Amino acid sequence: MKKLLNTLYVTTQGTYLSKEGECVVVRGEDGDKRRFPVHVLDGVVCFGNVLCSPFLLGHCAENGLCVSFLTENGRYLAGVGGPQSGNVLLRRAQYRGADDDETSSMVARSVLSAKVANSRAVLRRCLRDHGERVDGARIRAALTVLDESADRLHRPVPLDVARGIEGQAANAYFGVFDEMILKDDPAFRFDGRNRRPPLDAVNCLLSFVYTLLAHDVRSAIEGVGLDPQVGYLHRDRPGRPGLALDLMEEFRSFLADRLVLSLINRGEVSPGGFVAKESGAVFMDDDTRKTVLGAWQKRKRDEVEHPFLNERIPLGLAFHVQARLLARFLRQDMEGYPPYFWK
Repeated sequence: MKKLLNTLYVTTQGTYLSKEGECVVVRGEDGDKRRFPVHVLDGVVCFGNVLCSPFLLGHCAENGLCVSFLTENGRYLAGVGGPQSGNVLLRRAQYRGADDDETSSMVARSVLSAKVANSRAVLRRCLRDHGERVDGARIRAALTVLDESADRLHRPVPLDVARGIEGQAANAYFGVFDEMILKDDPAFRFDGRNRRPPLDAVNCLLSFVYTLLAHDVRSAIEGVGLDPQVGYLHRDRPGRPGLALDLMEEFRSFLADRLVLSLINRGEVSPGGFVAKESGAVFMDDDTRKTVLGAWQKRKRDEVEHPFLNERIPLGLAFHVQARLLARFLRQDMEGYPPYFWK
């Protein structure tokens, strides 16, 4: 079993990363240096104006560490990694499956079944824990839509139909997302999902955490030798990691969304930590970003019982397990792909 390692997030502007021996050295503009041994890292994520020496990039590539570059506000720009690992036969099987309508529909329905089931579980957990503080009728109406969507996804349907079912389920889920925000503050009002750029604090948090999730899922996919660009639910588009977007659907609601809700409801992020630009876009400040990153790292260390393996693992390893299960399915070692259902 792969060991859960740390991801190094560099958010301070003007930082320079270099290599000293087997360590990543982080040097700030004030000259202060911190060292991180490569063997304890699973990846490096740089936000904004962060520079890396070519020797460090080569060393990270040789050791299987992906170095990702994002804007200061979390939009993915590029990544540097080593040679593609894994068996070329596995990737050819992945490409053949993506070109086959039946296989694409099967994988997409599996992923979406888990997404809908996990979204339903999040709403049910909210009713159970905070039934007296939420509009139960609204949430139960949304649950009815999610129940119907789950039933339809259990039957063979074309890919476009599956996408339509997922769209209806997502509309129902985000239609009551504001009920799960228990903090009575207009700064955290949620009127629907928006992105590129986010127009309110809640969408800003959601988009940022989804970026972190996509990075980790992409690293897991590359670790087993699959091509993150070729998906089944998300079709080919230049620059888009379709397969990473596919697998992260299983984790959005119970991992990313619940983390955002916890940060808001527990008062770990405040309205003052967000800045609205003249364009209407809303971004978080550096302190808020660090709070979110710390909470993300902590959440990944939580132990869960994997529903297919029936073993307790750190949640951050679930991405790697799912990538390996998909690889086994594509190799025809399994009859179907078992997605991650949250309990």
